Amino acid sequence: MSLGARHVASLAEIGQAAWQSLQPQPHVCLDWHFLAGLERCGCLHPRFGWTPSHLLLEHEGSLVGAAPCYLKTNSHGEFVFDQAWARAHACAGLDYYPKLLCAVPYSPVTGPRLLDRGDPAIRRALLDALRATVDAASLSSAHVNFHREPIEAPLWLPRFDWLFEWRNRGWHGFEDFLAALTRKRRRGIEHDRRQVRQADIRVRRLCGPAITTEAIDAMHGFYLDTFHRKGNFPALTAGFFRHLQQQLADRMLLVLAERQGRCIAGALFLRDEDALYGRYWGSVEHWPGLHFELCYYQGIEFCIEHGIPRFEPGVQGEHKFLRGFLPVRTHSSHYLRDPRLRAAVAASLLEEARWLEQYRDGLMQHQPYRRSDQEQA
Repeated sequence: MSLGARHVASLAEIGQAAWQSLQPQPHVCLDWHFLAGLERCGCLHPRFGWTPSHLLLEHEGSLVGAAPCYLKTNSHGEFVFDQAWARAHACAGLDYYPKLLCAVPYSPVTGPRLLDRGDPAIRRALLDALRATVDAASLSSAHVNFHREPIEAPLWLPRFDWLFEWRNRGWHGFEDFLAALTRKRRRGIEHDRRQVRQADIRVRRLCGPAITTEAIDAMHGFYLDTFHRKGNFPALTAGFFRHLQQQLADRMLLVLAERQGRCIAGALFLRDEDALYGRYWGSVEHWPGLHFELCYYQGIEFCIEHGIPRFEPGVQGEHKFLRGFLPVRTHSSHYLRDPRLRAAVAASLLEEARWLEQYRDGLMQHQPYRRSDQEQA
């Protein structure tokens, strides 16, 4: 089959139906509305380091494969940390930026990245096209981050890390989940939740039409507060939050905390058929246990009530492990054009993998689940 590859500067150039048709199992963060909204609502811009350059694979004018791609002039908003590779390029007198990234911007959630309708031949063609783009444009590299599909191709370097994920074992309620934990971990969670109740904080969950413009605007304010306090750049605009409410409300969960008639905190989640994804959080009053209640325990309860198999609360944080989230692998794959640096990075990834395995082994010696439940973990 003769295939042609090209890049387009906006998802608006690709019809929504054509894009969605490439995903046998739709993923909320690969949804056309999610990705197009980032572009349309001012979240992606060259001055932020993001220039859309989506890869299309066509056969006789028909779209048969695609990948959400961006030219990056920094590593902001990626969550697969490659700054050491950028320094190595600089030491070798080479430019690391711009590079080509296949990922979901600002979203460290796992999922498909090479939209190929499950066809391995299309997947290989997409990987070949990414490499060809790097070589033709003299870019430093191409990266596919947080992918679920297997990628085994010449010159692509595999990398992994750990993400803390909660898995539903068919519990009938939150108390069943607590009963599966060790006494120490169970009491820790009960203490967290008791602190929130004692502060007279009321928690509400909103889904679908119940998510009002007022509620989503409040959530954006909480998001801004979190980023400003941590000294990070808040790239997601109020318009993008409203766009999510208008286009993807049926795939959102908004958890709000109120105290003395005032909305003081919120957490925004996205969902698809097999997972809940914790995305944004913020608070203008800081109470013990409130972050854990909104970002973890409400999500766990929601998954149990709706039969959702997995809950990804976000990257990093051993505090998640103490609350029943176990380490699972996340995968990324990388093509570095310079063969010397490719070899050096390959060697460093082997060492990194050994360290990561040791880290997990040490962590799992302190399992949060009771011994009788560990085999299911």
